[in-house]
Amino acid sequence: MSHPLRLSLLALAWFCPAGSTLAADVHLGMGFRVGEVTQSRAIVWTRITATATRNQTGHREPKKRTPRDRKFVPSQVPLGSRQGEIAGAAGEVRLHWKPAGDRPGGRTTDWVAVVPEHDYVHQFTIDGLKPAGTYEVTVEAREKSGARVSAARSGTFRTPAVADTPQDVTFTVVTGQSYWDLDNPDGYHIYPAMARLKPQFIVATGDTVYLDSEAPRARTVGLARYHWHRMYSLPRHVAFHRHVSGYWEVDDHDSWVNDGWPTKNSPWMLPLTFKQGFAIYREQVPMGKSTYRTVRWGRDLQIWMVEGRLYRSPNSMPDGPGKTIWGAEQMAWLKRTILASDASFRVLVSPTPIVGPDRSKGKNDNHSNAAFATEGNEFRNWTKQHKLENFFVCCGDRHWQYLSVDPVTGLREFSCGPASDKHAGGSPGRDPAIQPFHRVRGGFLSVRVSRSGGRPSISLKHHGVHGKVVNDYRQGGR
Repeated sequence: MSHPLRLSLLALAWFCPAGSTLAADVHLGMGFRVGEVTQSRAIVWTRITATATRNQTGHREPKKRTPRDRKFVPSQVPLGSRQGEIAGAAGEVRLHWKPAGDRPGGRTTDWVAVVPEHDYVHQFTIDGLKPAGTYEVTVEAREKSGARVSAARSGTFRTPAVADTPQDVTFTVVTGQSYWDLDNPDGYHIYPAMARLKPQFIVATGDTVYLDSEAPRARTVGLARYHWHRMYSLPRHVAFHRHVSGYWEVDDHDSWVNDGWPTKNSPWMLPLTFKQGFAIYREQVPMGKSTYRTVRWGRDLQIWMVEGRLYRSPNSMPDGPGKTIWGAEQMAWLKRTILASDASFRVLVSPTPIVGPDRSKGKNDNHSNAAFATEGNEFRNWTKQHKLENFFVCCGDRHWQYLSVDPVTGLREFSCGPASDKHAGGSPGRDPAIQPFHRVRGGFLSVRVSRSGGRPSISLKHHGVHGKVVNDYRQGGR
């Protein structure tokens, strides 16, 4: 599958301060994150930092949002003086991994130098993993070749079983990580709450950061990266990802601008462009090459993650057969792979709603809106045509939780809700005809697939921010 944005971050370097250090000790203040785990492969993301912890007491804008000024005025506050910033540092990293519980051994990569052009980030790709295993990983950092190791971070991750092997699986779904709406200075309450469930993985559906609508507006590469630094240096988030891998999806706020598409004119974001914002997204998460993909987790579960920004038509384009969010190639791939799957349960995780309902006023960027009704109806009707009874949609983007059942096709959609109660709002209200559950609060969604007496079942639960179950939907296997 080809990718339309092969943008080298080397071309962005002039936007960024050097941010390096001459000190002998370098650190791993953002820990590491494991992503895109399959039966045999994973990506490990890490970043060398100049300090072990973030700047917790630096400058913070007095307002949550910055006006949409069209004249670019460079920020007078140095990045290093901002609350939540953690500067990068030149140095070298290496990765060691082995099956958990094994005697000393395993595999170790060569040392790799990190560079400012890539924000001192390195993403290791590891192969040769075995299905249904638990792996221990250790990332090490040093200042230069021959220097002592001055920082190390260790953790674990788990791999999926092959398609003919039953495997009990739990995963969580999140969205709407507004830094200005944090409910704890160490990170969101949802992270320790999710960790108590011991999920195999998390799916972040997008709006992981808010480049455009949270101060400081990310109008340079340096400020865009800062949004990522302050979100993933929070202690709770670092601790969570030591033992929980992830699959990241991109949406509008974390790629560039609200309700955006590649050719949108948004002068209030310039000089940062959509291509630059999207390239930084790929730099800051362990996503790999494919922005839409599917992963099988044992006999009973297959998940799909879709791409909703790169291939979309302008939201302002009149609706009709030629208007799309997913694009023809992705739509064909999605239908083909869903029908080819023999998993007991199939779960599509979408950055934006497919069923809704959404607000009728001012919203025109997802499949539940009138602006994309043609493609939305096509896909929903396709699920009914093929009698996908054990097929579910989990979505992000909306700032409230719900379970909706499409009245025409019966397609069920579960909205995970925003990461904090403070970030909740905007609901059109509950439609009792199609919504068994509706709640304007924050939290997350958990999905568990398991077997009892040889019969598979699925449970999709809405949780509050501290983990309390507020809605529980269950269905047995076929």
